[in-house]
Amino acid sequence: MDFAFPKEQQLLRKAFREFAEQEIAPRIDAIEHSKNGPPADLMQKAAEYGVFGVPFPQEYGGMGAGEAGYCILIEELNRISPSFATVVGAHIGIGAMSIYLDGTEEQKQKYLVPMARGEKIGAFALTEPGAGSDAAATRTRAVREGDSYILDGTKHYITNGSICDVSVVLALTDPALGQRGGMTAFIVESEWEGFKVSKLEDKMGIRGSPTCEIVLDGLRVPQENVLGSVGLGFVTFMKTLDVGRTTIGAASLGGAQYMLDLAVEWAVTREAFGGPIAQKQSIQWMVADMATEIEALRSLVYRTAWLIDTGQPFSREAAMCKLFGSEVCARVTDKALQIFGALGYSRHMPLERAFRDARISEIFEGTNEIQRIVIAANIFQEHGVRIHP
Repeated sequence: MDFAFPKEQQLLRKAFREFAEQEIAPRIDAIEHSKNGPPADLMQKAAEYGVFGVPFPQEYGGMGAGEAGYCILIEELNRISPSFATVVGAHIGIGAMSIYLDGTEEQKQKYLVPMARGEKIGAFALTEPGAGSDAAATRTRAVREGDSYILDGTKHYITNGSICDVSVVLALTDPALGQRGGMTAFIVESEWEGFKVSKLEDKMGIRGSPTCEIVLDGLRVPQENVLGSVGLGFVTFMKTLDVGRTTIGAASLGGAQYMLDLAVEWAVTREAFGGPIAQKQSIQWMVADMATEIEALRSLVYRTAWLIDTGQPFSREAAMCKLFGSEVCARVTDKALQIFGALGYSRHMPLERAFRDARISEIFEGTNEIQRIVIAANIFQEHGVRIHP
């Protein structure tokens, strides 16, 4: 699998796989049954491994492994624990990444450095009760008052919201302009007065990844914590989500590959009708389809990571990673469960959890319906036709 990767990336994969298998795998039950995220000592070990700063330059406390290194990390983590991978992914891919992309040097030193070192955990507060896929419907307000902004509103389904130290929040600064110049991004510290966690979600899958509702009640944010430019917060958030979508593809790749590995091992050892079920054409065809889609996804994910790392346009490909990856993982997981039969349906088997965990990837960070709009709009734009959602 690693023949196309340079030596340093192969070593990186080896290190992340060892961390996942040796440190995370034995703690799966503790992770899945926790309402406050992964155990603190496991998060500390992840920080010691450099997990929380993989893509960022060393000058900001990171590993300097770029998007390709980050995809390797998320792929390996998601093989073992989609919940843990989601905590890390939300922290790096959208929380810290937004500060890396649009933060000032002072903001990067104050927030990105400790985030990359795992000393502070990040979140990304976009979704609201009335603004999910339609992010332009954001209603959280930010009103200028002297040298500060006062934020009021509710953010919904926020990954890491209950365990974060730093959150990037999108709010309306000019309702008349809306997404076209009237939304601003802010860096918020959770210990500030007015930042309240109001509800923890009880989810079907990725149960070890805390998701919550956040209420901002008269939260005072100093003007130096404006992220990017006043009025251009929507641009900052969309730019950040472009990068994040690529790693959802990488997470899906890790989950799908693990399901294929389990299914093949089972097909070789499970005997029925006088021999291993691997001898049955129906099983062979499922395995062949699973493997083919996984290889196609692998190529798409790491080509997109290469585009990002080399500074080339990647928005279309990132949306494809999220769309294709999440649906491949769902199909592969379903086929793996079918190969296991009734045993795969048992709650004590990893397939049951994988089946529940995989479903969210078609929803969060932009539903797959939104990804299809992004891809089509990108294609038609090249032909002079503008697509409006």
